[in-house]
Amino acid sequence: MTPDSQRNRNRSAWEAASEKHVSEYQEHLARARNECSLSAQELDLLRPILAHSPAVVHLQSGHGLDDIALVDSGARSVVGVDFSQVAATAAQLRADELGAPCRYVVAELPGAPLRDACADLVYTGKGALIWLPDLRAWAADVARLLRPEGHLFVYEAHPAVPLWTWDEDKPRIRPDRGYFERSHVNDTFPAHGAVEFQTTLAEVINAVLSADLELEYVAEYPEPFWYPEDGHTAAAWAGRLPNTYALIARRRRLGPDARR
Repeated sequence: MTPDSQRNRNRSAWEAASEKHVSEYQEHLARARNECSLSAQELDLLRPILAHSPAVVHLQSGHGLDDIALVDSGARSVVGVDFSQVAATAAQLRADELGAPCRYVVAELPGAPLRDACADLVYTGKGALIWLPDLRAWAADVARLLRPEGHLFVYEAHPAVPLWTWDEDKPRIRPDRGYFERSHVNDTFPAHGAVEFQTTLAEVINAVLSADLELEYVAEYPEPFWYPEDGHTAAAWAGRLPNTYALIARRRRLGPDARR
């Protein structure tokens, strides 16, 4: 499969999946009004950053519920970037209806069509990095968007997650997957057939470091960020295996004293 055909296949899959944000618009609106979509881990780690009312850029913003939660938790404004016109349009309608200072841009990443040094915080995660074949290019774009001392925050599925089966009796490793593979076809994605790119946790960290960002914190968690709506429970989600991770990095201050 060529990169262009793979990209087109993923775009079609994501647009189809994003129709859910339209068909369930009222449910998402109610959730945005009454719930916080950020996890307890996210809120705990983001609290010191959000205390300074940052301007946020949310790369791969999806349905936009996290943007409302970021504003409610202290963000001054949020710019969401997503390559789905369907998702961005639904998110903008919802933000406007709630009076939230969020705006949305449709674009493919990396290469967000935003000015340099426009963000105090770049937020991303919950099924975002799997769409990106080149994390070093993505990290360089993050660094471009951040102001000096600005932060990158990632809360994402652990790179080992594609290996776990959904068996209920005990965790197993899928025989058709490998931790060091470059990609796989997600057979559980709502628009079946999307190609997810794989990276190890070390590769994510090294991509961030390659952009001259200072790593401040990394943590791994046993809880997934998403569970099937049909109530299915897998043994792999019962606390023995890594299912999510968080990462915080900071753009170094510019000037003669900045470390090279």
